[in-house]
Amino acid sequence: MEAAAGAGAGPAEAAGPEALSCFSYNQDCTSLAIGTKTGYRLFSLSSVEQLDQVHENNEIPDVYIVERLFSSSLVVVVSHTKPRQMNVYHFKKGTEICNYSYSSNILSIRLNRQRLIVCLEESIYIHNIKDMKLLKTILDTPPNTTGLCALSINHSNSYLAYPGSATIGEIVFYDGNNLRTVCTIPAHDGPLAAITFNSTGSKLASASEKGTVIRVFSVPDGQKLYEFRRGMKRYVNISSLVFSMDSQFLCASSNTETVHIFKLEHTTDSRPEEPPTWSGYMGKMFMAATNYLPAQVSDMMNQDRAFATVRLNFSGQRNICTLSTIQKLPRLLVTTSDGHLYIYNLDPQDGGECVLIKKHSLLGSGKTDENKENDLRPPLPQSYAATVARPSTMPSSSSMPGYSEDGGALRGEVIPEHEFATGPVRLDDENEFPPIILCRGGHPGKVKRS
Repeated sequence: MEAAAGAGAGPAEAAGPEALSCFSYNQDCTSLAIGTKTGYRLFSLSSVEQLDQVHENNEIPDVYIVERLFSSSLVVVVSHTKPRQMNVYHFKKGTEICNYSYSSNILSIRLNRQRLIVCLEESIYIHNIKDMKLLKTILDTPPNTTGLCALSINHSNSYLAYPGSATIGEIVFYDGNNLRTVCTIPAHDGPLAAITFNSTGSKLASASEKGTVIRVFSVPDGQKLYEFRRGMKRYVNISSLVFSMDSQFLCASSNTETVHIFKLEHTTDSRPEEPPTWSGYMGKMFMAATNYLPAQVSDMMNQDRAFATVRLNFSGQRNICTLSTIQKLPRLLVTTSDGHLYIYNLDPQDGGECVLIKKHSLLGSGKTDENKENDLRPPLPQSYAATVARPSTMPSSSSMPGYSEDGGALRGEVIPEHEFATGPVRLDDENEFPPIILCRGGHPGKVKRS
């Protein structure tokens, strides 16, 4: 799924000492893509103990965007050598499906089974993913230097969200299927830093550049549903914001050492009536008093805190997180710019501090880092967290919905038909895409079939 703007780290600045120039999870969190100075790699996330490398390409240097469509063979790549050109590949066949050039540098790309979104600094291009036809160009968007945008992974309601202002936190909801603007909502006082949809496209979470408050809105009407406080002491740069696939949790990471996981539930409506005790009476008085306090103070008191946290052993490093189910258990995954993947267990009942169970190197042919400190940790009490923290010895496929790693190759996954297409496309069929070549020019033009 989308991570920071939803599932990727976005276009990198010059990588410098960082090992990875970009990294992103796919839409259902079953795959991880990384870009480096020498190419890109794709990994399967179906196991805790073993990191399986699905594909490696060293023919495209200086990759700064790589996005995979679920666990299919379609991958989109942008390189610093041609930052205005998007290349779409069938990586299992080693063939290029098509390429498009744009008027300025590509800042981000988002995919679902229906749409492909290309975000430039002041415009957004919407393609039909079946035949790569350009359907709509949204021009004169507010300056968006980071390419911040989010696309619902649910193709039946392909909502797109992007900043409506460069100075305040307005969010524009756009219907990617019907190609029309739905509404604009005032989400934050300051400029936006992160936006992401849940898996069904019914909710959208956002954070501003201050990074202290995270809000969740209903889609498409934009009503505020939840408000979470990440912290009050300092402003932070939110680098990753993502829902779990079941929409029960929301995870936020930043340039600090703490990752916050919030639980999406309203406890006030379902809370049983408290007994007539002195503490219960004072609690009600306190809550009633918030009605007479200034709005900012009252809102702060009513904001929900983190349900679970992770204390990273580093800070100030670019990272993205995702919440996934691997081998039938909930996991938190953290990918860092130095080329590592950390896997934690999450207790969905009690929350609390998440337990680190594995650390993988993404640059060592998928081999797991030796982590003797973790392997030799003393026995823990038989609590839920301790039980799930033990590495699983039985290989099991992920229970997450979506494409299987081999499903496309064996069965030919079908992208659903819609009003702009003439027929379904099979991603692992010889006739999946007609050969497409780009009509040369500075802007995306008509494509013709050879």
